[in-house]
Amino acid sequence: MAALELILLLLAASAALRLLASRLAVPYAVLLVVGGLALAFTPGLPHPTLPPEVLFLIFVPPLLYAGAVSFPLRDFRQELGPILRLAVLMPIVSIFAVAATAHSMDPAFTWAAAFTLAAIVSFPDPVAVLSVLRSLRVARQIETILEGEGLLNDAVGIIAYRFAVAAAVTNTFSPGLAFVQFLFSGAGGIAIGIAVGYAAAWAHRIGRPISVVQNTVSLLTPFAAFLAADLLGASGVLSVVAAGMYLARALSSVTDPGSRLERGAVWTVISFLLESLIFILVGLELPVITRQLEMYPIATLLREAAIITGCVVLVRLVWVVPSAYVGRFLGRLFRGVKESPAPFRWILFVAWTGLRGGDSVVIALALPTVTANGAPFPARAQIMFIAFAVTFATLVVQGPTLAPLARWLCLRGDGREDEEEAHARLTAAEAGLSVLDSAEARRSPRPEVVRYLGQRHRQRARRWAALEAALQARGAVAQDLSHDHLITAPSHDAGEVDEQRAAEYRRLRSEMLDAEQRALVDMRDRDEIPDDVMRRVQRDLDLEAMLLDTPQPVSTPLQEVAGEVGGQQPPIQ
Repeated sequence: MAALELILLLLAASAALRLLASRLAVPYAVLLVVGGLALAFTPGLPHPTLPPEVLFLIFVPPLLYAGAVSFPLRDFRQELGPILRLAVLMPIVSIFAVAATAHSMDPAFTWAAAFTLAAIVSFPDPVAVLSVLRSLRVARQIETILEGEGLLNDAVGIIAYRFAVAAAVTNTFSPGLAFVQFLFSGAGGIAIGIAVGYAAAWAHRIGRPISVVQNTVSLLTPFAAFLAADLLGASGVLSVVAAGMYLARALSSVTDPGSRLERGAVWTVISFLLESLIFILVGLELPVITRQLEMYPIATLLREAAIITGCVVLVRLVWVVPSAYVGRFLGRLFRGVKESPAPFRWILFVAWTGLRGGDSVVIALALPTVTANGAPFPARAQIMFIAFAVTFATLVVQGPTLAPLARWLCLRGDGREDEEEAHARLTAAEAGLSVLDSAEARRSPRPEVVRYLGQRHRQRARRWAALEAALQARGAVAQDLSHDHLITAPSHDAGEVDEQRAAEYRRLRSEMLDAEQRALVDMRDRDEIPDDVMRRVQRDLDLEAMLLDTPQPVSTPLQEVAGEVGGQQPPIQ
């Protein structure tokens, strides 16, 4: 069997595992890593080889970009303190603890090799955690903190990884020079990422009439950001993150509905395939690693892997609980910010969610094989084995405990996201109704279409107003938003929709959809709603806009537009 045929077959198996994971209600990554381990013991499979730099380029930029584009910036700012403590400070502590442990337990781990291992395994991957949390609808703050941690610690971890690998390859390391390079690498990467994001937004605007062009630009953007920064000696990882977060805001107003829907579907598939292939490549690599470790007793390897796994889990538990209270105390002391402490059960759950995942595996696979003087990279096979073992242990042992723990700790959300979505839909509907109240609409040659659109849209607005009022009555969010003008709206009769009425309907409804889209973006920019709520509402509007653009648009059912001439009035739905 050729390597390409094998990968295609295993991608099909990945789809089956995804379906099985949903049926068993377990994190998808758990089944992937188990499948990767089973693959290691399948005889006769080919071993596709890729240069480490190519492997890194294929997987890291697109996965980082997909996470950055989808992350809500408003929530990121609100939870910046906890995110920085988890994504920056805690990994630094973990790196030193793991490096010291590895160096002391085996002389094969030089300090450079020990820090390389620590940089690989010290950064959790929130993908598996979030797949469980979203099905449980836990408090939004927990989701934001974990997702923000995963976004930033990828950048910090890969920078630390590259410094450690460079020290191992060249056998030289200067702390002062490394600090200056870190600052330049970080600042330069962010600046280059924003510049690439601006250029990509311009390319999207130019290619707006052709959706395939916009999707091609979207696919190339993470690679352009990474390669441009890498060429100039800056952080390609931070460049990708900066470009993604910039475009998350810019693309809302420069792309058309069809392109937005297609882009979302494309990136969903790409993320799925890349995350699946990471563990497939691990399974294919394990026999090679095992052969390189034949001189090591298996008991020794398992003992070392267990020690490192215990170290990373313990460091997170020891760090998260006290740092949550110390961080809020320092915030009150130096910034005068009076933050109420998070519930202890939230802190305890976050402390237990340090699952490792695909990022740890792919950067372990990207380790160079030799140093600058031609010698083998120190402890390379052990590092790769331990990285896979830590990933396997945290996913398979810790992963299935997350859902029971979340239920036991009563981590249900407060309904704020539902209220924000109802408010977003209601405000968008009002923006659409304002188009019908304009002087231009009142001069329409088909006034019955204007009346029909107003009646149908007021029904929609009343439904969202009632839902928002019900959520406010439950105490989800204490706001005083009055929409009494939507409670009573005159119904109307409309005749058969002919070609003229259909054309007028498409024109007016398109203007209404444009107004609703602008209202959504304005609410997002004012931080009234987060990006993910805006995208959910925007997706429904995009679907309706695409139906309007079809050569033969979907017509309104006759029972909803009773005869205008006959004077019959349709019931309120």
